[in-house]
Amino acid sequence: MGVTALTEIEAPSDRDLCLFLSKYSAWLMGSGATCIRVEKNVKRIARAYGREVELYIMPKHVHIYLWHEGSTETVNSIATVNHTAISFNINTQLSQLSWAIADGKTNFSDACRQFKEIVYGDRQNKWMVLALVGVANASFCRLFGGDIAAMAIVFVATIIGYLLKLELIKRHIDFRVVVLSCSFISALIASAAVYLPIEATIGVAVGTSVLYLVPGIPFLNSFSDLLYRHYICSFSRFTDALVLTCCLSIGIFAGMSIMHLNMF
Repeated sequence: MGVTALTEIEAPSDRDLCLFLSKYSAWLMGSGATCIRVEKNVKRIARAYGREVELYIMPKHVHIYLWHEGSTETVNSIATVNHTAISFNINTQLSQLSWAIADGKTNFSDACRQFKEIVYGDRQNKWMVLALVGVANASFCRLFGGDIAAMAIVFVATIIGYLLKLELIKRHIDFRVVVLSCSFISALIASAAVYLPIEATIGVAVGTSVLYLVPGIPFLNSFSDLLYRHYICSFSRFTDALVLTCCLSIGIFAGMSIMHLNMF
């Protein structure tokens, strides 16, 4: 009864709901959700208000058609996908918001307010993330056979490269340039350790110093989209991930070349 009462009393207009869903889906796609996740969340919200919805998800846009059950009149909206940094935090909270709406735990005005808080208030502790990324890469170095000295080198190279990444993203630099630049700096620092009077597995250090830039999520999402027949988005995400991998490889090669480090 709680869900029914909420739907009848506080159901938004078709236009307001359509605009909300278009913005919602664009942010969900931009934060790293798969196409099937976007579809399920959006349809869950629409059905909570007694509407039907169809989505046309493209790599850069989401087109939504919305109508009442049994009606032939539709409203539609197009939103540009927000290509922000992948955020599992935003992804999770937006999914939880869809369930809160479906379960009648929040009304439409509160949902709009919570949506803005989620997408614009996602503030993680930069220094904690920085430290964890450095420790994670150093741990991978150890897993791949690196010694203690190599782990220390990877930690420093990762910290500096990640700080550069944050600064370049803040300045809205093309992410392909960001990956190339950061991989170059991290590889350069790791390769420079070959001139230090220490014994270290430099090859492992160079290879693991750039793991924070590997586009693993886009590759996985492209595979998921392929399984659910979102072929255009799948191909787009795979191509983007492939381009980023090429940028990463060029950066590593350039850093090693300047330090005259040859591992082949």
